[in-house]
Amino acid sequence: MAHSLSAKKRIRQNEKSNTINRARKSRVKTQTKHLEDAIKSADHAVACEELKNLSQKLDKVASTSTMHKKTAARKKSRMAKKVNALKAKA
Repeated sequence: MAHSLSAKKRIRQNEKSNTINRARKSRVKTQTKHLEDAIKSADHAVACEELKNLSQKLDKVASTSTMHKKTAARKKSRMAKKVNALKAKA
């Protein structure tokens, strides 16, 4: 258990940022699932819209320290690749 005031404050700050970061990551995961469902249903128009929404969420999360910028870019790239493959099939 922390004894000093600064250590106690650091614990409070960590708990707060942990909650915020978890919520942000959860939103990204939910949006990713929506995109995966659109890809499985083979609907290119819906998949493009979901990709746009996912890209916005990833950019927003990457602008904070929740997720690294290159991690967000990698996720966007992989999802765009799947959407483009869906378009190529049709």
